[in-house]
Order: sequence, then structure tokens, then C-alpha cells
Amino acid sequence: MEVESKFLPDLIKNFEQLYETKDDCDLIIYAGEEPNAQKIYAHSVILRCQSTYFYTAFSNNWAEKKDGMYIFNKPNVTPNIMNKLIKFFYCGKLDLDFENAIDVIKLLIAVDEFGLPTLAEHIQEFFVNNQLKVDPVGILKIIFENENFSTLQNLSLEKICQEPHILFQKYSFLTIPSHILESLLSRDDLMLKEIEIWNNLIKWAHAQNSTVNRDPSAWTNDEINIMEQTIHNFIPLIRFQDITSEEYCSKVMCYKKLLPKKLKHEILQFYLMPSVRRIIGSLPPRLPKIDSVIIYPEHVKLFASWLDRRVEPYKKAQEVQYEFDLILRGSVDGFSPPAFHYKCDPKEASIVVAKIKGTNKIVGGYNPLNWSGNGIFKNAPDSFIFCLDDYQNINTARLGRVINTQYAVSCWVGWGPLFGFWCGISHDLMMNPDGTWSSKPNSYPDINIPRNFEVDDYEVFKVVKITD
Repeated sequence: MEVESKFLPDLIKNFEQLYETKDDCDLIIYAGEEPNAQKIYAHSVILRCQSTYFYTAFSNNWAEKKDGMYIFNKPNVTPNIMNKLIKFFYCGKLDLDFENAIDVIKLLIAVDEFGLPTLAEHIQEFFVNNQLKVDPVGILKIIFENENFSTLQNLSLEKICQEPHILFQKYSFLTIPSHILESLLSRDDLMLKEIEIWNNLIKWAHAQNSTVNRDPSAWTNDEINIMEQTIHNFIPLIRFQDITSEEYCSKVMCYKKLLPKKLKHEILQFYLMPSVRRIIGSLPPRLPKIDSVIIYPEHVKLFASWLDRRVEPYKKAQEVQYEFDLILRGSVDGFSPPAFHYKCDPKEASIVVAKIKGTNKIVGGYNPLNWSGNGIFKNAPDSFIFCLDDYQNINTARLGRVINTQYAVSCWVGWGPLFGFWCGISHDLMMNPDGTWSSKPNSYPDINIPRNFEVDDYEVFKVVKITD
């Protein structure tokens, strides 16, 4: 019979006591460089069990042995880090309280040397979620100098792509090395509008050349050449087709001397000729397109992941295989049930999104069918409702997939969108004849939608599956 997990705390406590007392230890590790090296005692059998490095060392007799004690010299590992790792070997506890990010990097180097891949993954996740926000540029410089940190490099860039303010809202962004910035702007998952990326690139270019006139119309030929050389490698990374003509005229055209002639011609064609759908050679969009005053492109990726029943939201625009075409906006088309049915009844598959008045909360639902009919319920197993406590943070999202599928949606000409069964008080989510909204869990899980509320606005999008 296997030992039950309830005994594990006592077993770990015993190993922790052995770590503290060092009874019958047979190993001395000299950690750190002289004159600050520290003697650390341990049991070779413990380290051999926990680390492939030490297993090989003791198996092949690497370690010096003197007076019955194994001797290890590790000048490249500080005493503080070595003590933390030794404690981890005994009881699985690791103190990640460091004064600066460099010490975490040193810990990662030691963990990699000792052959602890699972621990390395944990430290990298901690590092990205905590240390990166403090000094993103300084940390990126360190990890890009070490070729062994390719995983950490990617995790860090991925984190910045998901939360661009970590880097772009800091003054230190202007000091980021060009090769790191190039790696960042080459990614398809950077959650910034393309015009914001362009604006930041120009700010960075000026910071690298502080003597260049801030007014591009006053540049000399030498200044044009300097700025052109500075951003030459970045121009192919800008998705100009995702910059509107208005944005181009107000923010980009004044720097047109930095753009290749061929590219300027292609951009002009794109803006002036409706038949031109994309700029030749342009990279794919970073953000899915959405015409909305309530939701952002990151919500599109979230909705698409729900439609595909994924656990995690999509990270790249290219992964989204749906288009969300605006059918109705309350502030434009009206908040009455007739306006809703006139616009939405014929449309197959739609998502309703409503922003609760005076809050950051949005609610809504997906109907894979149409809204036509009167006094009927429709069976829709793929239907769902949702709620975000803060529409600016998709991590606050809650999803409720339909439980009683035969009452997934209801169609009544005197009401707006109705999700779920009428329980005598409300449907799971409903728009009333007067334009107010209400909710009472019944056919869907309780995802904490307010009982009664008004909305600042609401929108309905037709969901279109993209086919090759």
C-alpha cells in the first residue's frame, strides 16, 4: 500500500531537520570566491538523489575526498544561492527573495548547471511575472547576453507583448538595444496598435540621435541619413496596412523621407485603391480587427478561444479564425427591441456585448443560431454567456456554457436578446422592452451577472468563420 499524502509534511519536516542539524554529513562545498567563500555542509546521498550534476559527480568520482569527506569547490555559485539550493534539495523549499534581478539570473545559471529543469521553469515564470516589471530593459539586456536563456528571452518578450506598458511606458525604453527592440517588433503577438508602435519607434530613434532636430521638416541631408540608418531594419516590421489613412497623414507622412520609395507607392495604392487589400510583403496583422466602442482586439482572441472551446485565450491574431462584423450598436441604432430584431433577426451566429452603466464590467452571450421567431426557445448546445468584471483585464472573465440546451436562447419580438429560460423573474440574461437589462441564473451557470442593470452601450457582432 502506498503512503498517503497526509504523511508527506512529517517526512519533509524530518528532512528539513536533517538539513538544519547536518548530522552525519559527508560533504563540504566551498561556495563563492575568496576571500568571501563559505563552507557549506551537506549529505552527498541527498544531493545525488536530487541533481543529475551531483549524481554524475559522485558516480564518476569527480569529487575530491579527504578524511572521509567529499570536497566540492564552487566559486561560480555564491554562498547565498548555494544555501538556498541545498535547502531545496532537502525539503523542496526555495526562497526567491532576492534584492535584485541579477541574483535571480545567477540562481538560474546554477540551477541549469545542476540539472534541475523543472525548478528552472518555475524560477523563469516567477522572474517574468515579478522581476521583469521592475527593470525590463536592464533585465532584457542581461538575458539576451546569455545564449542559454533562449526560453527566458521568449517568455520575457511574450510577457511584454501581452502587457506592453511594462516596457513602453517606462523612460528606460529609450535605452533598449536595437537588436532587442528588433526581436520585439518582429513578433506577431505584440498587443499595441500599429500607430503606437510607430510612434514609439520614432521616439526611440530620436533618443539614439539626440542631436537630430525634432522637427523632421527641418532635417538636413545628414540628419535624414542618420535617422534612416537608425530605423532601416525596423521599417519591414511595421504593418503599415494596419495604420489608418488618417493616422498615416498625421503621424507618419512627416517622416516619409525615411521610407523606401517603393513602399511609399504601395502604401498610397493601399489607401486609394479599394481593390488593394494588403501591402505587398507586409507582415500579417498583430491585432484582429474589430469595430467596437466597448471591446478591444484582445477580447476578439478571447471570444475566438471560447468558440473553439480552448482553455487558454489565443495569443496571436493569426490564430483567430473568425471575423466579428458589427451588426448593431445601441448608441447609433437604438436600444429598443424592434431595432434589435430588425438588425439581428436574419443573422446566423452572433455575439452580444453590453457595458454596464458606470462600471468597467461587460456582459454578453453567444447565440450560434438566428434571433427570428416569436415566443419560442431554441436548442443551441454551443451557446454561452460571459462576464468580465473589468473589460480592460481579460483575466477577470467568467464563462458560462449552457446547461439546459433546449432553452439556450429565446426569441420574443417585444424583448431584445434573451439567453436561457424564463424563471418568473428573468432569463439568464435579457434586455427588457424599456432597454434595461436583468439576469437570473437558470439554464446557464451563475457567473455573477448583476440582477438588474442599465448599460452605457451594447453591440451585436455577426460571427463569421474564416475559410481558406
